[in-house]
Amino acid sequence: MLMQNSASSPSSQVQSQAQLVTIEEEDAGQRIDNYLLRICKGVPKSHIYRILRSGEVRVNKGRIDQTYRLQAGDIVRVPPIRIAQGNQSTVPAAEFKILLEDSHMLVIDKPAGVAVHGGSGVSFGVIEQLRASRPDAKFLELVHRLDRETSGILLLAKKRSALTNLHEQIRDGLLDKRYLTLVAGDWKNQRQHIKLPLHKYTTGDGERRVRVQEGGMASHTVFRLLRKYGEEFALLEAELKTGRTHQIRVHLSASGFAIAGDDKYGDFALNRNLQKATDKRGALKRMFLHAWQITFTHPDSGKPVTLQAPLAAECEQFLKSLGPGVASKES
Repeated sequence: MLMQNSASSPSSQVQSQAQLVTIEEEDAGQRIDNYLLRICKGVPKSHIYRILRSGEVRVNKGRIDQTYRLQAGDIVRVPPIRIAQGNQSTVPAAEFKILLEDSHMLVIDKPAGVAVHGGSGVSFGVIEQLRASRPDAKFLELVHRLDRETSGILLLAKKRSALTNLHEQIRDGLLDKRYLTLVAGDWKNQRQHIKLPLHKYTTGDGERRVRVQEGGMASHTVFRLLRKYGEEFALLEAELKTGRTHQIRVHLSASGFAIAGDDKYGDFALNRNLQKATDKRGALKRMFLHAWQITFTHPDSGKPVTLQAPLAAECEQFLKSLGPGVASKES
């Protein structure tokens, strides 16, 4: 959570602004107390439970108790919270390549290696940096998320009405997101639907992961072959029909085609080899997954919008090092 600095002495405390947070699918099911403990870094546990008991935390404008389980689409009001100055981390202001900006939305091209928000061991992310660089912005919220190591198109809303509208489009399956990814292996099909149920779990060290599991969330990805590089690699376009956490990565890994450079679900021996250039190819030091195109209805004008972000330079250079490859007949 972004804490707003105020001029004060080192021994004073810092007051954050109240925030409205829309719960996304991947946070659904969590208890409100656990959610607040995770996003409110540096805030004592006792204080979290005090603001819950006092009713200062609201969900959909109503009071809840600490056992309430969040649902996708819930709007949580997080009240102003005081934290010790010593716990305050400075968020560096940053701007990113802008693909579209108007009074309702901001769409950027996120680089790989940057988290979209703070939490899970990351002190700040894109949203905190953008808020720091735009201190006069009255409203700026993430519409959706990208994994830290995924580059490409990221939507943010500059008005509550725009956020609600875009979330409705996502829930109704009206927002079209396409990714480019390079997989290891001899991919055969021109077009392939993968429908595997996904289950989220937490590892022993607290890391959130996903696996294919009967009874998990229904998940559907459509893959289209764009280009083959012998039997070693294939460049695919992935179209999300559902938007589960790590969906593309797990669907591919479970099907025997790990994404090049994926350090969670990929081929770890291959990843180590890819980090060093050889006489046959260049080096790849990131996960090859890029959100390259998105289509949606503008929340204000009602007109269709399609935006594209060119493949990240490091991925483009790696493809060139593999040679021309063979283009798919349908690409």
